[in-house]
Amino acid sequence: MNYILNIHTTTENAVVNLCNASKVITTLENPDPKKHASFLHMAVEQILNDTGVKANDLSAVGVTCGPGSYTGIRVGLASAKGLCFALNIPLISLNTLEIMGLSLIEIVKDKNALYCPMVDARRMEVFSAVYGHDLKEVIPASAVVLSENTFQDLIAAQPVYFSGSGVPKLKKLNSQLPDSRFFSEVSISSESLCACSWEKFQAKIFENIENASPLYLKEFYTVERNK
Repeated sequence: MNYILNIHTTTENAVVNLCNASKVITTLENPDPKKHASFLHMAVEQILNDTGVKANDLSAVGVTCGPGSYTGIRVGLASAKGLCFALNIPLISLNTLEIMGLSLIEIVKDKNALYCPMVDARRMEVFSAVYGHDLKEVIPASAVVLSENTFQDLIAAQPVYFSGSGVPKLKKLNSQLPDSRFFSEVSISSESLCACSWEKFQAKIFENIENASPLYLKEFYTVERNK
């Protein structure tokens, strides 16, 4: 058995699942970003109890390391590192946008299209990347400030489908595109999370647990309050 525990807390909807190789055994989700931390520890415990799989039976832990919510990234990565240290098992780092892209591809199934997952990064900025139908990277992950001209060259050349929490911003700027190109509710599917972690596990693409770092894409900053 190759049991892999996957943790995703970088977007609005958190996902924790247990997979045996490429097959999802069970999944728990939480739609409230403010409760991702408390949900995560409860979910891991519940999943192991419900399935009868012991922590020592795990072969690896996969975790989305960003981009996305700064707090969500830290919560997920810290928990995954703790499990891997304690159990002496590999840590698998996963890209939020890549898994969102795969989730969208599995819904649309258009081999001639491009796929652009977007995570809201506040104001008119989003974290985004563009993939082909085979999940090969066309435009790498970056922080993008949206305007009326964003993605226009791609849109003019071939169908482009957009997904994620950044979609409403782009939709307002590109009202000429049909609604069928926008999937604001599609984020991370449990099946895609499982598929990506299993692919890396098979290829033995593991992180150094101590040095594994978040994929923020831009610096974190806070506004200093007047004393």
